[in-house]
Amino acid sequence: MQQYILRKIYSFKYILPIFLIILFHMAFAEETLNLQMKNFVLVKPSKSTPSCILSLSTIDNRDIYNNLCQTVHVYRSSPTHDSSFDIFHVFKEALSKVLFYYYPLAGKLVESADDGKRKVHCNPNAKNYGVPFLEATANCTLSSLHYLDNTDLEIAKYLVFDPQDKSYPLVFKVTRFLCGGFTIGMGVLHAVCDGFGASQFLKSIVELSRGRTEPSGIPVWERERLVGSITKQPFPKSPMNNIAFSPFIDETSNIVIKKYCFKVEGEMIRNLKLSLMKENENLGFTTFESLAGFVWRSRARALKLNNNGETMLSLLVGMRRNLKDFEPLPKGYYGNSCVDANLVMKVNELNERPLHEIVKLIKETKNVASTSEYVKNSIDSWENHKENLKMKSGGAVTVLTEWRHLGFLSESVELGGNEVVNVVPAPCNLFASLDMSIFTSSNKIDDENDPLMKGGVNLFTSLPVDAMPRFKEEIESLRFIS
Repeated sequence: MQQYILRKIYSFKYILPIFLIILFHMAFAEETLNLQMKNFVLVKPSKSTPSCILSLSTIDNRDIYNNLCQTVHVYRSSPTHDSSFDIFHVFKEALSKVLFYYYPLAGKLVESADDGKRKVHCNPNAKNYGVPFLEATANCTLSSLHYLDNTDLEIAKYLVFDPQDKSYPLVFKVTRFLCGGFTIGMGVLHAVCDGFGASQFLKSIVELSRGRTEPSGIPVWERERLVGSITKQPFPKSPMNNIAFSPFIDETSNIVIKKYCFKVEGEMIRNLKLSLMKENENLGFTTFESLAGFVWRSRARALKLNNNGETMLSLLVGMRRNLKDFEPLPKGYYGNSCVDANLVMKVNELNERPLHEIVKLIKETKNVASTSEYVKNSIDSWENHKENLKMKSGGAVTVLTEWRHLGFLSESVELGGNEVVNVVPAPCNLFASLDMSIFTSSNKIDDENDPLMKGGVNLFTSLPVDAMPRFKEEIESLRFIS
């Protein structure tokens, strides 16, 4: 058995109007998370699967997707939960059954010696074939950790499994708590599966744990559908020429960057959308578009980006909807299916232009990215241009993605009578990136305890700790939009 101790400090805030100096009064409550863990095992498909090497799409092969995306799904025990319910046995058995349909996720990611492209090698006879699965038992209740509903997300690192071998497309860590609840730490290699596919996969595990003989949605590989042409190079390598810099991001010193969760109340969002609509002759904006402009500007201000430098907002726009002159992806496709909608501005322009003009530009940029021509051009460009994964933007880039419609908190993923109440991105690998920000629906703890969060959004974003107070001030200013 291995034993890990995590000391966690929770903070409680007092917020004064932003016209005054913001004072932080911290109260501390120390919690200890003690995890007893077994050695990991490899869960294999329940039936025989093919031995093969599978190619990935051009989008899958982007360097930015060569990362393990770790999420923690929090399940609260019901008052009438069955004490004999063994989450470890039930989950492993269902996972084994689902892997018969999703057998590529039990393989290994390999790089081709010919062209350097990544592929999935499925060899059922190999010793390392299967999905790494780790069991853990906690010495506390989920309620003592507030069901991971905290501003600081460091504790989530301890509820996911990050194996030394980075070629596994899928890993799991399931942790059982004293209350009977549990967490599922799921790590998915983004090169093999996107957020929609991860949700589809988790739903399939739950379905088979409930007695179904096969998933309601049969998975489809077919990555050749999204392979670009090497004869076309429509987009430049980089849309930015003079990248802005932040005084908080200095590679010569130790900068502490942490991921935070900011709660944006439903009333704040409604007032923001109404004010934008009035300024744009009743042109309507989605919650995502409205918050995208506000968050982009707020991050630039919090990071104190230099005024004459350029900053970029990059939105992930899905292509699963039907696009004219573009063959729709089949139901069950679980590869990457998003393109980037990029908008570049000088920092002084982002700060000085009215917010409604910025949000209108975001809407127009997103609409262009939703056309078949843009999708095809993007895929062709990625097929031709090798991206530099190590290039750091220094905070000049804000990448926004939305999880509100993935179904991670729906009844379809409730397991063994236990209710899923929260899902958080673990602050490691891709989700620890300074560029990445994520919108999710408010969790069920907020829905129950805070009426103001009805229709609200949880914003997960990474910032240097010194930039966090200003960003928090920007978010709080939404309260004063009339």
